[in-house]
Amino acid sequence: MKLSHVDQGGRARMVDVGGKEITVRTAVAEGAVRMSRQAYRLVAEHALEKGDVRAVSELAGTMAAKRTAELIPLCHPIGLEHVDVEATLDETLPGVRIRAAARAVGRTGVEMEALTAASVACLAVYDMVKSADRGLEIVTVRLLEKTGGTQGDWKRAGG
Repeated sequence: MKLSHVDQGGRARMVDVGGKEITVRTAVAEGAVRMSRQAYRLVAEHALEKGDVRAVSELAGTMAAKRTAELIPLCHPIGLEHVDVEATLDETLPGVRIRAAARAVGRTGVEMEALTAASVACLAVYDMVKSADRGLEIVTVRLLEKTGGTQGDWKRAGG
């Protein structure tokens, strides 16, 4: 197995996707922000000065997915067909869970777009809640599934 973004001399490079088949590509990623029970209550009651944590984090994640190639140096700019970011409250965490899905038709996958969306949505939650809880944790940012690539579909076991 070799890394796709490293040439024979060990230098970073953008992968040439010109010969790949154009297919529908999808990816789903998740993340979560764990917080104190007091901070969770403030989020659930929409009692934070900055506003609706869930709505802002969903917008931030969507915006981030569209700018992934500007943030991750070797990502290809792609035309996303759809991005869906959902922030849900989870009292058992306690905190906010993020699920981000991306879809495009093209020669390269959208895993980085889904992961970027989930990561930035978590960061937006962190930014909005940090004044109420200095001990916030962003946890479990990971890819759950992807479809449409040359290596076939993939789904995280137990995810």
